[in-house]
Amino acid sequence: MAIAYYDWIAHHASRRPRQTAIIDLATDRRFTYQELDGRIARLAWHLRAELKVAAGDRIAVLAHNTTDTLEVEFACGRLGAIFVPLNWRLSDSELRTIMADCSPTMLFHDSSFTARSISLATECSIPHTCMLGAADTHYEIAISRASRLDDPAVRTHDDPWNILYTSGTTGLPKGAIITYGAALWHTVNATAVARISHDSVHLCVLPLFHAGAIYFLTNPILHAGGCVAIVRDFDPGSALGYIGDRALGITHLFAIPTHYLFMAQHADFPATDFSRVRFAGVGGAPTPVSLLQAWEGQGVPISQGYGSTETLYVTALDSEDAQRKVGSAGKPVLHAAVRVVDADGRDVAPGETGEIWVKGPSVTPGYWNQPETTRAAIQDGWLRSGDAARIDDEGYYYIVDRWKDMYISGGENVYPAEVENVIHQMEAVAEAAVIGVPDERWGEVGRAIVVLKRGCELSDVALLAHCAEKLARYKLPRSVVFVDELPHNATGKLHKPTLRKLYGGPAAWE
Repeated sequence: MAIAYYDWIAHHASRRPRQTAIIDLATDRRFTYQELDGRIARLAWHLRAELKVAAGDRIAVLAHNTTDTLEVEFACGRLGAIFVPLNWRLSDSELRTIMADCSPTMLFHDSSFTARSISLATECSIPHTCMLGAADTHYEIAISRASRLDDPAVRTHDDPWNILYTSGTTGLPKGAIITYGAALWHTVNATAVARISHDSVHLCVLPLFHAGAIYFLTNPILHAGGCVAIVRDFDPGSALGYIGDRALGITHLFAIPTHYLFMAQHADFPATDFSRVRFAGVGGAPTPVSLLQAWEGQGVPISQGYGSTETLYVTALDSEDAQRKVGSAGKPVLHAAVRVVDADGRDVAPGETGEIWVKGPSVTPGYWNQPETTRAAIQDGWLRSGDAARIDDEGYYYIVDRWKDMYISGGENVYPAEVENVIHQMEAVAEAAVIGVPDERWGEVGRAIVVLKRGCELSDVALLAHCAEKLARYKLPRSVVFVDELPHNATGKLHKPTLRKLYGGPAAWE
């Protein structure tokens, strides 16, 4: 018998109606759980009664961060519709591909994307669009005129709640299905690791079209009856200001390494009051040890973790192990099974590098409309992550790099993240990335692309000499390119395909 899903927001509206649930920091608009529950109920009524949205229909959102997005997500839950947040940094062609894949009934958008949304709706035959935002928008007018939906659809843990499209760095976007059950089991895992409770206040700095924002830790905080404060666009100085604001009372952070790096390099970092922060999580990419140490110096042990759109939370490092196991992504969370395997699917020995495979109730059942891709990714219930890792003799996991970013030099595997970690130890380096480029003798060799801190100087000779002291010879970059900035995708992660396109071809290094 399928297990029913229960509504988190309605529950807390009953138990703690006057507690603040969400804050839109761009406008200082905030709603209690009672107010949020009412807005969601009226939005759901409007969608069902006026627009005939039915269970299973897809509802897309193309918008910068706003609390409206969370209202749409939970309204979908009451309708049994499927919430599809869109990466607004994708090209029109990529968005058309996603629209063709999921065929949404409704497209919500903010004023920044009105023209794009109208075009997408016309070209992709989307029946309805609606603008989010200020009091005179279609969205607010619809909510103000609607009745409450008091007979929500019956949903089970096996039903889809979200379709989260991958960033597309490995090809065309794929829509990972997140079920109600996966969302709940992930929340159980995250709550235990991050010590979430109804007095938690989370600063959401990641874009809400990404699993890193929705599930790390926005939805778990709302499940517990806490508060989520949403940043429209990440700015390191503003983020530090919010963290240090005693009245706001931020207790929880989750970001990618780039965000922590930019905050650590900001002039306000040394003077920021971090005393209320109980948990600071990082994920999405390997984190330089020097960056972890910088935050540790401010009294904030960053908890490294590992997860993905397809798996949600997989491993986490407890704060008490932050110094002893610096650089580790920790051990598997409560409801996840993890393996590290070789190319033949056999478990590797401690210390050896292999690919992470994951099984558990928070893992996606597959990709929307892509059965062949699903079969290739999931074998006997194990999802092949595409990430390289090793396990030490105490069972702690270390994420080495993306499996696809590895290159082979003279027959030896080189993982760029290891080399990048060494380069980041240099005081003059603001940010660095390493890629493999063709070499007639060794097949491939490393190239470092480096951004220097403002006012600093560094020669390629000095950088390579530093690497030679720390790395085996086959891991050493053979060339260095200094640039003003590195390309990032919409979540702030380094975009290695763009780096390879710009600096990896023979014309770039001959």
